[in-house]
Amino acid sequence: MAEILSFSAALRERSSGSHSRSEHAGFMSDLLRGEGSRADYVSLVTQHYFIYEALESVGERMRKDPVAAVFISDKLTRLPAIEADLEFLIGPDWQAGISPLPTTQRYVDRINEVGATWAGGFVAHHYTRYLGDLSGGVFIGRVMQRRFGFETNGVGFYLFDDIADPNAFKDVYREQLDAAPWDDAERERVIDEVLLAYQFNTELFLDLDRARAAA
Repeated sequence: MAEILSFSAALRERSSGSHSRSEHAGFMSDLLRGEGSRADYVSLVTQHYFIYEALESVGERMRKDPVAAVFISDKLTRLPAIEADLEFLIGPDWQAGISPLPTTQRYVDRINEVGATWAGGFVAHHYTRYLGDLSGGVFIGRVMQRRFGFETNGVGFYLFDDIADPNAFKDVYREQLDAAPWDDAERERVIDEVLLAYQFNTELFLDLDRARAAA
């Protein structure tokens, strides 16, 4: 008899290919191999600012939703760390000189769209970003520290001081996914939205590549 996968396991399995494609996109791969510049890293942090500004703004509204609220934790909040990183990397006037790339704007628009009416869609984006941050993101932060000589300034985004055991936190998160009151059709919709989130991430790295080439 075939093993019946939990929803969280099915989600992980169905999205693994998209996750890998995003992770190995040229821009990110170059950055991790040490071929990217400090300016490339700053460009990435800048785009994160717009994404997390949208995600965490929507998250504040979603605290009132009984399904979405289960997943929202102040321990995951990234925006203050991103703002501190940008002040360190660019200077006190950092906000005046940044703007979203085309894919980032589409990504933000989608987060705002689903966040207005659809808890499952919000959770899909929440899952894609934050569980990724607690997995590969921690590794990326360490690489950036070594590559650019950062201590904690500049890489605060990747530091989760309030989460003592990221693996245990992720296990609880997956249990919450399995317990969410979604039928099979809704679970398929959530998986599709996770795949869309990974597509946005991959296309963002292509945008960053193009911006780097044009600089």
